[in-house]
Amino acid sequence: MDSKIRTIVKAITWQILGLAVSGALAWFYTGSVITALSFAFSTATSGLAFFIVHERIWARVRWGIRERHA
Repeated sequence: MDSKIRTIVKAITWQILGLAVSGALAWFYTGSVITALSFAFSTATSGLAFFIVHERIWARVRWGIRERHA
């Protein structure tokens, strides 16, 4: 199981990538940097929170995990 800090660091690095991609796409579609940044930051904030919750739930699910044998 990942530690809580590992889950948070994974979520933050994933959201940085998502922020860049969604910001670029929003700017491409709207032509507005302000609108693009507003959209990107709102999706990054909500995505970060939901990613952390999602990862912590899956960390408790044992389905599909094989035990290592020494």
